[in-house]
Amino acid sequence: MDGTVTKPTMLQRLHEWRVAHVSEKMFMIILALLVGFFAAVAAFSLHWIINQIVSLLTSSFDRTGANWLYLVYPVVGIYLTSLFVRYVVKDNISHGITRILYAISTNKSRLKSHNCWSSVIASAITIGFGGSVGAEAPIVLTGSAIGSNLGQIFHMDRKMLMTLVGCGAAGAIAGIFKAPIAGLVFTLEVLMIDMTMSALLPILVSCVTATVFTYIFSGNTALFTFHLDSEWSVERIPACVLLGISCGLVSLYFIRTMGFCEGIFARFKDKPYVKLAIGGTVLSLLIFLFPALYGEGYSSIDLLLNGRTEADWNRILNNSLFSGQGALLIPYLALVLFTKVFATSATNGGGGCGGTFAPSLFIGCFTGFLFSRLWNINEIGVYVPEKNFALLGMAGVMSGVMHAPLTGIFLIAELTGGYRMFMPLMIVSVCAYLTIIIFEPHSIYGSRLAKQGKLITHHTDHAVLTLMNLDSVIERDFLSVTPDMELGQIVHKISRSHSTVLPVLDAGGSLLGEIDIMKIRNVVFRIELYHHFKSSQLMTEPKARLSDTMPMADVMRTFDRTGANWLPVLDAESRLKGYISRQRIYTMYRKMVADMSED
Repeated sequence: MDGTVTKPTMLQRLHEWRVAHVSEKMFMIILALLVGFFAAVAAFSLHWIINQIVSLLTSSFDRTGANWLYLVYPVVGIYLTSLFVRYVVKDNISHGITRILYAISTNKSRLKSHNCWSSVIASAITIGFGGSVGAEAPIVLTGSAIGSNLGQIFHMDRKMLMTLVGCGAAGAIAGIFKAPIAGLVFTLEVLMIDMTMSALLPILVSCVTATVFTYIFSGNTALFTFHLDSEWSVERIPACVLLGISCGLVSLYFIRTMGFCEGIFARFKDKPYVKLAIGGTVLSLLIFLFPALYGEGYSSIDLLLNGRTEADWNRILNNSLFSGQGALLIPYLALVLFTKVFATSATNGGGGCGGTFAPSLFIGCFTGFLFSRLWNINEIGVYVPEKNFALLGMAGVMSGVMHAPLTGIFLIAELTGGYRMFMPLMIVSVCAYLTIIIFEPHSIYGSRLAKQGKLITHHTDHAVLTLMNLDSVIERDFLSVTPDMELGQIVHKISRSHSTVLPVLDAGGSLLGEIDIMKIRNVVFRIELYHHFKSSQLMTEPKARLSDTMPMADVMRTFDRTGANWLPVLDAESRLKGYISRQRIYTMYRKMVADMSED
């Protein structure tokens, strides 16, 4: 020891000053404001970069015919993105919202620092070059990562980190769409962060801050413009109900097809160039045939929402082989609707980076327009405005895909200023949600984690069990015996053991059985038997064996079913990792329930 004292860093001094002078609640508000600002900056930057790339690549395209460069750009974009991820980021950044849910449920809401910028660059390249995905999920991941890392810098606890992750996600949605209420509701429905009073105010602050700065950066223009065609009337209720059911079924098609395509690309997990070849080829061909699939597709949504005449709507055929053939509008829309999910899957599966938020809006708009056009052509009932139903379809498919009807309602209402459409928005969104939950209990984001038992829900009991970490409750300080150990040696082990069981292990550490001290108490004190019994004669089979990958809900059920006080935990090779105490696990459970309920 040289007696030198390390001086505290500036950040440490700031943290100490904050603890001494600023309350936790006030500091959370300050951090929420910062998170909202940075989320708005990230959202504006990403969309600006995308627009610059798209303008540079497509401004000279011939609008009256097909453009062969559509066969090239998407492949180049996916390839550049995959190189960036593989050699710069060196981490998986796909499925942005799923990664947030995973961080909340299994990693104490801790996101890596590179997530604050890596998704912005990767998705800008992918979408700018034509990748048929959305920028929203990458921005939500970016906002959440900013919140998480700010919280980690200032040593915030798990609950505070979770709130800051919610602030980042809510701020990102609010900033992208200039929709603060939708940002708040999205955090509640999709990320499933409970709106306790300690969490509600910071998330609201983040939403408002992000929205205000987005207005400052980009002006008063909305992402989509919409003018109501005619006021809603009661006579349109049957059409709204049927549209909601149709949106639910389209959502089912979207989720199931995405899962199927992901399974195909997963087979080539270690073959990036095979994935690039398959994904790039599929995406390029689809965009060449249907240019509406290029990028986020927001220009096509604008055409359907703001068209007034057939000539306006036929502009959606521009840049394609179908240009100028208005009679093919309905088949074209149906084919785009059908192939969008394959284009999105090919983009991400091939190595691109993007989300399913924008694709759900895109498919919803096409679904609503196509539904209303077919309804009016067949004169099924009262006339329905096609623009209005295109808007309603956006809310319906989003509600179904995300299992978030409130997000669908408020986002579309705020996004387009369509507050006079609140009643039909609610009918369509609720009907879509009620349809999809018959077939899919979880959203497209949560289904991957739900299969692993790692999805947080609003059910307090299930949420606590999901947050509990099996590895943290394993007691590894155990004494073991060998199969041929004599009773005298076993008694010596018992005198030093703090549990009521001794595991019997072979030379490789595999569990052969266990000795229950209570069951051998009749021979423990008979010294004359110390050389007559061995471990192999005294051991019994444990009441149950736990796997180190078992969800905590299953662990708790196993304790309840067996009534055991101690249960062994084994790894994939059946080697003993340690024991779990019934008392310890229930004590931790009660403490976490109390922590979650204290607000």
